[in-house]
Amino acid sequence: MLLMDNSIITPPSFLITAMSVLSLVSLVFLGCSEIMGKHLKYSKFWNVNNSGKSQVKLSSRTGMLIFYTPAVLAGLASFWIFPHQGFRFLLLTSALTFHFFKRDFEVLFIHKYSGGVILDSAILIGALYFSATAMMIYFQHLSEGLPEPRIDLKYVGMVCVLIGNKW
Repeated sequence: MLLMDNSIITPPSFLITAMSVLSLVSLVFLGCSEIMGKHLKYSKFWNVNNSGKSQVKLSSRTGMLIFYTPAVLAGLASFWIFPHQGFRFLLLTSALTFHFFKRDFEVLFIHKYSGGVILDSAILIGALYFSATAMMIYFQHLSEGLPEPRIDLKYVGMVCVLIGNKW
């Protein structure tokens, strides 16, 4: 991160560095796996019944709830763990919590599913959503008290979230 006087600030936590590297390596690995044809077994375009291996199969609805619910819980917990943060923190936490809550709501009450999800894929995807949500919230918490960015994109971000969630 660069400050106004062009001095560099190193990340304030080993956790930030470690999670950033872990996230990058995980995404590169998953991207390469997809390119090589090793797809995660959750898509409606993947046939659960032809897996060949003995794996635990879940209904699509259950699998999708495993994807999204841990991230909702991380968002809700952040309101209790970090109660008196600034407006920017509140926006981020609210947007993430609402996003995954909306997905859970759609899974339960709107979408019709066919096919299924393999438990291993559901756990992996749920863990990725959870860790991404928790780390974004934690990183925003660590940035409290730092100078505000030169270009304020809070309101542009709010519009993007609203459009992205089709409201």
